[in-house]
Parts: sequence; structure tokens; C-alpha cells
Amino acid sequence: MARTADKLVGSLAERISEKIFAGEYPPGSPLRQEALAEEFAVSRTPIREALRQLEAKGVIEHRPNQGAIVRAHDARDIRDAYQVRAELEGLAISLAAEWITDEQIARMRGAQKKFSVVVDKLIAARRSNPKTRLKDVPSWVESNDDFHNVVIEASGNQRLKQMIRDLHQGFTRNLMLSALTMDGRRMRENVAQHEAILAAIARHDPVEARKAMTHHILRSGELLVWWLEREGGLR
Repeated sequence: MARTADKLVGSLAERISEKIFAGEYPPGSPLRQEALAEEFAVSRTPIREALRQLEAKGVIEHRPNQGAIVRAHDARDIRDAYQVRAELEGLAISLAAEWITDEQIARMRGAQKKFSVVVDKLIAARRSNPKTRLKDVPSWVESNDDFHNVVIEASGNQRLKQMIRDLHQGFTRNLMLSALTMDGRRMRENVAQHEAILAAIARHDPVEARKAMTHHILRSGELLVWWLEREGGLR
């Protein structure tokens, strides 16, 4: 019975986290236990426990007289998270460089090709109309996720995979997309960083692969901070 309850709480925490990542619950928005219980068709008890888990992971926070709030990260939070993520994904790729298969490398190449094509489309569209909406963003997101997920998969370390996944929690997808697709130069820079990562891992070079991945993640974090400060989105 206890295992069933724990499984439910874990599942609820994951589903709430996914909605935060997708931007359905934006930073600063309240998470009412009653509303969540109704939305997920459960009692308030597992919702309360799920929110406690998310608070422990830094995804939400509790404020006096307000209850649970989706955490709005400041520059320090973002830099700290991306520094840790850089080290973890650097470790993942150094492990993957030894164990990665030809099939996995082929999947990375496919994801990178798709990623590059989408970036070219976005840049071309914006040249003709600077106000173009990012209609191809879903493909951009999927190809980027596919690229990084192959590396984590090839590392063969499940604990590492979970830790990296936890670090993604709390940063909404819309937020990261807005920062990383802010202009053509930065989008092409992102593509070039992926190319460097791919070249190193295809050579099974753990040192260069780790160096390239670490640079890529740290650079992404700095761009996110810069964009948020420019848009007035940081506390």
C-alpha cells in the first residue's frame, strides 16, 4: 500500500513538473492544492506530498499566506544550476565517448541535421519578417532534446540521468526557447557547439567531448541570464 502511495506521489510530482516546464504553470503562479486535486482527480494528500517533493528540488516555494508558488529563478539560481548541469553532462559525455555505439552516433547526427535545418528556416523566416512567430520551435526542441538524450543514454548511468533530469525542472521550456532563439547569430552558435560535441564523441575522445559539452551548457546558461536581464524577467 505504501509503495502504491509513493508511486502516485512521484507520478504527480513529475506531471506537475512537466506542466511547469511546458509553461502551463508560469513562474510566480500559485499552485492550489484544491485545484490540482481536481485537475488530477486525486485527493489533496498526495498533491501535498508531491508539492513537498518539488519544493525539496527547488521547483516551487512556499510563501506565507500564499501557499505553493512556482519558483521564479534569479541570476544566481540559473548560473548555479547550469554550472552543475555542465559538470554532470560533461561527465555523461566522457562516459558516453567510451561506450557510444555507431547507431547512437547516427541518431545524434540525425538530430543535429534536423536541428540545423530548423535553425536555417527560422533565420530565413525572420529575415523576411522579423516578427515571425517561432512556428518550427517544436521541431527545434525535439531535435535538441534528442541530441542530448542520446549522450545521456550512451553514458549508461541511470543515477546521472535522473540528476540531469532533476536539474531541468523549474526552468520553463518557453523561457529557454525565448533566450536561445533570440537571434540568428546565437542560434548558429548553438549549432556550431553541437557540431563540436558530435565531432569529439564520434572520435571517442572523452577529453575534447567533455570540454565541448561543458562550454555549450555554460554558454547556454549565460545566454539565459542575459536574455532574462534584458527582458526584466529576473528578480
